[in-house]
Amino acid sequence: MNLFTWSFLLAVLLSLALRLYLSQRQIHHVQQHAAEVPTAFRDRITLQQHQLAADYCVARQRPGQWQSVADSALLLALTLGGGLQWLWQLLAAYGLGGVWQGVALIGVLALLSSVLSLPFSLYRTFVIEKRFGFNRTSWPLYIADMAKGGALAVIVGAPLVTLILWLLQAAGDRAWLWVWCSWTLFSLAMLWAYPTLIAPRFNRFTPLADPALRQRIDNLLARTGFHSDGVFVMDGSRRSSHGNAYFTGFGKTKRIVFFDTLLTQLDEGEVEAVLAHELGHFKHGHIRQRIATTFLLSFFSLYLLGWLLTLPAFYSGLGVSDTAPALGLVLFMLAAPACTFPLTPLFSQLSRRHEYQADDFAARHSSASELVSALVKLYRDNASTLTPDPLHSRFYDSHPPASLRIAHLERQAQ
Repeated sequence: MNLFTWSFLLAVLLSLALRLYLSQRQIHHVQQHAAEVPTAFRDRITLQQHQLAADYCVARQRPGQWQSVADSALLLALTLGGGLQWLWQLLAAYGLGGVWQGVALIGVLALLSSVLSLPFSLYRTFVIEKRFGFNRTSWPLYIADMAKGGALAVIVGAPLVTLILWLLQAAGDRAWLWVWCSWTLFSLAMLWAYPTLIAPRFNRFTPLADPALRQRIDNLLARTGFHSDGVFVMDGSRRSSHGNAYFTGFGKTKRIVFFDTLLTQLDEGEVEAVLAHELGHFKHGHIRQRIATTFLLSFFSLYLLGWLLTLPAFYSGLGVSDTAPALGLVLFMLAAPACTFPLTPLFSQLSRRHEYQADDFAARHSSASELVSALVKLYRDNASTLTPDPLHSRFYDSHPPASLRIAHLERQAQ
C-alpha cells in the first residue's frame, strides 16, 4: 500500500459517505415538508399532487443508496481486491495479448457493470415508475433497447477503444495527446451523427404536424434568428409519460425535438415559452461552452493519465502488478469518478446559472407568465418535488429549485 492506495481509498469512502448523507437529507427534508404545499403553488398544485411528488422523490432515493453501495463495493473489489489483476491474467491464459487483451478487459468490465446495474434499472422502470403511473415501457421494448444499446457499444465503442489502446502502446510520450485528438474528433462526429443516425434507431421522429403551433414556432425562430434542420415530435410516450423538449445536433444538423407527451400537457403559448427557453441556451452559447469545457477537462485528464502511466506505484497502489497501458487506462477510468465527485456542485452551480439566463431570454422573446404556467404543469405532471433539501439541491441539481425559479420568472413578468 502506498500514497495512491490511501488517497484512492479515502476518495471512495468519502464520496460514498457524502452520497448517502445527501440522499438521506433529501429524504428527510422532502418528507418533513410533504404535509403542506408551498405558498407559491397552493392555487396551482393540490396537496395530493404535492404528496405524490414527495413519495416519488423518496422512492427514487432509496434504490439509489443501495446502488451507490454496490458500485463502491465493486470498485474496491476490482482494484484493491485484485479483481482487475485476476481478469487480466485470465485473459492472458486464453491467449490474448497486447491491444486485444485490453479491448477484451474493457468489454468484460462493461458487461459486468451492466449486469450489476440491471436489477436497479428494472426496479426503477417496472416497480417505481409503474407504481407512480409513469412507465409505459413493455418488456419487449426494454429488451430491444438493451440489445440495440449493446450492439451500438460494440459497433461504435469497440473501434474507438481499440484505437485508444493502440495509441497508448505505439505513440510514445505524446500518446495522451493523440488520444485526446481522437476523442475530440469522435465526440464531434457523434454530435453530428446522433440526431440523424443513432436516435432514430430508438425512437420515431416525425415532423411537427400542427400548423398553428408550427407557425408560432417559425415566428419565434425568425424573431430570435435561429436556424434548425426541422421541428420534430418524438414518440416518448412509448416508454414514459414524462414530458420534455430538447435540441440535438451540431451545425446544420441542429433539430428541435418535442416529446409527444409534452405537446399533450401544454398549450401553444406554453410550448412556445419552453422552446424560447431552449433557444436561450443556444443564444447565450451554453452548448458551445459545455462542449469546450468537456474538451478542456478531457485534455487535462488525459495529460494526467499520460503521467500516471509512467508510475509503477500508480498500478501497484490500486491493486495490479502488471503495468500495461490498458490496465492504467482502466484504473484511471475507475478512480476518476470518486476523486472528482467533490467538484459536482461547481458544475451544478454553473448549470443553474445557465438556466436562469435561458429563462430570462424566454421572458424577453416569449412570455414569462406562459413559461411559469408550463413549468408548474411539468412539475405537477412529472411529480417533481417542490421542496428539495437545499444542500442536496446545491450539490446535484442542474436546474434551480421550483420555488426560486418561479419567483425569478414572476419578477420578470411584472
